[in-house]
Amino acid sequence: MNRPESNLTPHVDPLAMDRMFDVAGLRVFIPGGYGAIGEATAIAMARRGALVAIAGRNGARARALAERIATTGGRAVGFELDARDVGQITAVTASVIDEFGGIDVLVNCVGIQREQPLLDVTQETFDEIYQTNLKSAMFLGQAVAKQQIAQGGGGRQIHLLSVRSQLALRGRGYSAYCATKGGLAMLVKQHAMELAPHNITVNGVAPTFIRSERIRHHLERDGFRDFILERNPLGRIGDPLEVVGQIVVFAAPAGSYMTGQIVYIDGGVTASQ
Repeated sequence: MNRPESNLTPHVDPLAMDRMFDVAGLRVFIPGGYGAIGEATAIAMARRGALVAIAGRNGARARALAERIATTGGRAVGFELDARDVGQITAVTASVIDEFGGIDVLVNCVGIQREQPLLDVTQETFDEIYQTNLKSAMFLGQAVAKQQIAQGGGGRQIHLLSVRSQLALRGRGYSAYCATKGGLAMLVKQHAMELAPHNITVNGVAPTFIRSERIRHHLERDGFRDFILERNPLGRIGDPLEVVGQIVVFAAPAGSYMTGQIVYIDGGVTASQ
């Protein structure tokens, strides 16, 4: 009968510890990569030595950010991508693969919100939010997974969610947004299970309100800024870099044993609601 070794504790490798947060040389595809969190992710990855492909509906913005990264010594390219179009997802993913020779990490930052009270929700708006927030994640994950499986070296997929994947919001028209972000949370878990045999991890990062132009209209609305701060245990609005840190962890060796997880970066909101 085979017996385990007397000491199962592995030797601590100092060099492996030094590489825990190393993303140098990784080929990172960031759809939605010029929004506040996407831009911070692209810059952070490039500064840490990753090769970065930024994509979004506004191709000029994606290319401008890539050029800005290149001026500081990073390597980045920009692509135009309407992630609601599966054909474009397939084509742009192929272009990124042609550019870098493969994709090691997908960071999906695609997402929109169109606020409409329940009684006023239109089919057109609901479909647009579904296509952008959930359907695109399905087919971005699929397109990248096909390449990651083919190359045989595993990979990482990271999706940007929201606290709205777990919490509804009183007094606001968030039906489509909450439904799609909640659906994305389950998509992360299912993709994680199907891709685990290929050593591909799939995780989600779910922030609350983060400082950006996107939330300016909320902050300028009478009483709403106070509402945001009062419900947040840390009492402040988060910074994009506070989200990027977890994205880097998921992409780096430090995240190798995490899959199917949603990490809420929210100042404690989901712990207290």
